[in-house]
Amino acid sequence: MQYKAPLRDIQFVMHELLDSESHYKTLPAFQEADRELMDSLFEMAASFAENELSPLNQSGDAEGCQFNNGQVTTPKGFKEAYKAYCELGFPALSAEEDFGGQNMPFSLSTVINEMVGTANWSFSMYPGLSHGAIQTIEHHGTDEQKQTYLEKMVSGEWSGTMCLTEAHAGSDLGIIRTKAEPKEDGSYSITGQKIFISAGEHDLTDNIIHIVLARLPGAPAGTKGISLFIVPKVTVNEDGS
Repeated sequence: MQYKAPLRDIQFVMHELLDSESHYKTLPAFQEADRELMDSLFEMAASFAENELSPLNQSGDAEGCQFNNGQVTTPKGFKEAYKAYCELGFPALSAEEDFGGQNMPFSLSTVINEMVGTANWSFSMYPGLSHGAIQTIEHHGTDEQKQTYLEKMVSGEWSGTMCLTEAHAGSDLGIIRTKAEPKEDGSYSITGQKIFISAGEHDLTDNIIHIVLARLPGAPAGTKGISLFIVPKVTVNEDGS
């Protein structure tokens, strides 16, 4: 069944019910987010979801991801669709301008994510996990970490994940066992096992920036003892390579 974006419903909610334009105008950072811009974004996302993503459900179901010789290959068409998704600027829509983002309201990204996810949930998991990793580094990373990772994550050149689940723990994060031991150079040696990591390995990007949940030595029991660590699939050099 071909997906058809509910554009009229979206416009009713954003314009008539929420009066989003008036709300955005009260916030200095969002002065450009007027009705014309919103409708343009919605129509662009609807076209992409209907014509690019919805048809990929067939190859996604028939092929799935393949694991051969240590490499994960996404289904036919996913790589091209991801490239188009990035070229449309969707990964950067609500990210900070300092790192190449468009600094648009997050609610606009939510509307676009709804269309992308409804058209093809399997595809939406890849950029969806990246958004979470980007926001984690934006809000909690050091200046050096932000400079190292955010620009390429915001552009979509690199993707991100969140590594939470462990085999013995399921959804109970309070009992995770992954450990992080401090090293003399300021990095950490992380040991443990994670499972069910959405978008944890794929062929859509050159690098995958994993946000890993682990415990420092002497950390308190339960969720309060959990720390977050940036673990790139490919180590990033000082020059960004």
